[in-house]
Amino acid sequence: MENINYTPKDILQKEFKQKMRGYDPNDVDSFLDNIIKDYETFNKELQSLSDENERLKVQVDELNKQIAVSGSQPMQSTGTGTAPTRTAPSQPMSSATNMDILKRLSNLERRVFGSQLDNNTNDSHRL
Repeated sequence: MENINYTPKDILQKEFKQKMRGYDPNDVDSFLDNIIKDYETFNKELQSLSDENERLKVQVDELNKQIAVSGSQPMQSTGTGTAPTRTAPSQPMSSATNMDILKRLSNLERRVFGSQLDNNTNDSHRL
């Protein structure tokens, strides 16, 4: 909205100089009135889309939090009033999830076994 030169009020209040053999003032006024109506419609649509965009961003954030809490597997409602069931993740997400699980497991092993892993010279289990 920073690139807007005129508001509907600016267009409405604009006065043009009259010259001999110029345009018909009534035609100009009528045309500008239509421009103002379009301009206001565009502003309303822009505001509506901005509000919807903000609402969707909030919804995406909430869904991302739910996914993080539920162990990164999407929940699907059965629609019968029962608890949601876990669905099998799609293939692209599965590979990322597997890598994440392997990293977590490696970190857990380091914490649990600590010095035993550090003394072992075989590093094939580390990521």
